[in-house]
Amino acid sequence: MLNVHDLRAAYGQSEVLHGLNFTVAPGEIVAIMGRNGMGKTTLMKTLMGIVPTKSGDVSVNGTDITGLKTYQRVAGGVGYVPQGRMIFSAMTVEENVETGLTSTGKKTVPGDIYELFPVLLEMKNRRGGNLSGGQQQQLAIARALASDPKVLLLDEPTEGIQPSIIREMARTLRRIRDERGLSIVVSEQVLSFALDVADRVMVIENGNFVHDSPRDGIDAAKVSKFLSV
Repeated sequence: MLNVHDLRAAYGQSEVLHGLNFTVAPGEIVAIMGRNGMGKTTLMKTLMGIVPTKSGDVSVNGTDITGLKTYQRVAGGVGYVPQGRMIFSAMTVEENVETGLTSTGKKTVPGDIYELFPVLLEMKNRRGGNLSGGQQQQLAIARALASDPKVLLLDEPTEGIQPSIIREMARTLRRIRDERGLSIVVSEQVLSFALDVADRVMVIENGNFVHDSPRDGIDAAKVSKFLSV
């Protein structure tokens, strides 16, 4: 569903991603782990077209999206939940979710999105800025789902969220995968969440992948070493 080949990205002359290769199967959840500054967010932004690709290519469901602008990638099936959530704080919950509909041609939010996030239905007329961090994260995911993606990218979704909400989020992401058949890529530093949600765990260090393991065969102690400062 997602195919990344020899992906390189740079800020000015400084190359940050050094020829990354990976694939994500239909319905697979992949966690990309690593310490701060190792390239996780740059990878997510490059997949979305926010950071330009220096070389290599990215395809979704067999269609090359490497040269596309960000909004074209959304129309091509990529949903994005950015680090820090980036919701529109002055807009209502419903208005926030509706911004995700622009690429689909739909006018109203599909009911199954509110089924996934009942709290958003209760609060749909409340301003996004008045929601808790966990509720804002649910709102950011709902907004991304409104664009009807094939691949969902989540950048550090557990950042600043309490443990009970993190566990609930893992359940919700698995449910989204099961009900919608989505492929999900999540960048993460919390190993317990990655093991809870992912089928496969990869570790990025200094812009290269240094570890790739299915969850069932993962050496948690080894991954922890990569994550420790």
